[in-house]
Amino acid sequence: MSCIAILAGDGPARRIAVDAAAAYEGPGFVWLHTDSLDEADLALIKAQRDIPDIAASALVAAETRPRCDRMDAGALVNLRGLAEAETDNSDRLVSIRLWVRDGKVNSVSRRPLAATRDVLARMEAGEIHDPGDLVAAFARAISKQLDPEVADLGDTLDDCESGLEPRMAYKLRGIIAAVRSEAIAYRRFVAPDRDALSTLTQLDFDWLAEDDRLHIREAADRFARMAEELESVRERAALIHEQLTDLRGELMESRALLISIVALIFLPLTFVTGLLGMNVTGIPYAHEPWAFWGVTGFCAAIALAIAGYFARIHWFR
Repeated sequence: MSCIAILAGDGPARRIAVDAAAAYEGPGFVWLHTDSLDEADLALIKAQRDIPDIAASALVAAETRPRCDRMDAGALVNLRGLAEAETDNSDRLVSIRLWVRDGKVNSVSRRPLAATRDVLARMEAGEIHDPGDLVAAFARAISKQLDPEVADLGDTLDDCESGLEPRMAYKLRGIIAAVRSEAIAYRRFVAPDRDALSTLTQLDFDWLAEDDRLHIREAADRFARMAEELESVRERAALIHEQLTDLRGELMESRALLISIVALIFLPLTFVTGLLGMNVTGIPYAHEPWAFWGVTGFCAAIALAIAGYFARIHWFR
């Protein structure tokens, strides 16, 4: 779906030639969309007289963020949504740029947007009759597709909280880091999506009917809720990370305490065995048959006494 043109609002929606769509001025409205900016597409966009230079530059810009700007009787609307296919691109959300005015909508996406197919299906089914319907359809489709992705991040944190224990610390740290990264990447554009749609509902256009405003407000509210959820995910992820750090610290302290206790028990025993193991004359009871067992019992008594002392002062807790 490199470049398509659809005529709607004048009988059943039907595809028309791209060249004819650029010059169409009849009844209904034309949607001209491209999702790959090669030289021919760029030339087609720049050649249309009803697209101001500022709008044309914004449509083909390499980097965009969600926005809504009024230009005379038209509006430049940029939104971000899920890509049709996953890529290694650092931006998790794909931009859709729309130049909307009465009778015509130009839309550009540098990578295929998942919502485009849903909107195209609705338009071919005769459910979209004017530019306002098209913008509202994009807003609703993008927000509905993104909502489960944001909810999954919260569910993942719920699972991490329920499995929070020291032996899972290393595994959970990787999961939480991935969730935080996703939340940051999503929130970068979700909040501006909300602001752009809220701005659009306040603009007075003949092609934007009241029911379109209601649908756009609904999508803006969904984006607002997602922005709040993403902020909550970030804060919860930071809190869980701190808890994991505390658990690891407590685990290391308990292990260090155990090692210290063992060392303190064996330190005097090492001194006794070292003293009696010297190869010199005059060691007491060197020739007595019970001497070995006597020294062993003496060392065991010292070990038990030290262990009993530690238990009494609760070092083992």
